[in-house]
Amino acid sequence: MIESFNNRLKRKTNPKTEFPTEQSLDTFIGVQAMDYNDRYFNRIHKGFWQVRDTLESYFD
Repeated sequence: MIESFNNRLKRKTNPKTEFPTEQSLDTFIGVQAMDYNDRYFNRIHKGFWQVRDTLESYFD
C-alpha cells in the first residue's frame, strides 16, 4: 500500500521540476494523500479477509 502511494506521488511530481516553497510541497503531498485515502479507503487487499476478524478483535 505504501509503495503504491509512493509510485502515485512520483508520477504526480515528475512533471513538476520544483515547488516554489516548502509549504507548497507540503500542501501538494497532503492533497495527494487525502485523494489516495478517499479512493482506496474501502479497498480490501488480497488475504486480508483471512485475518480481519483477528485484527478487529484486537481493537474492540
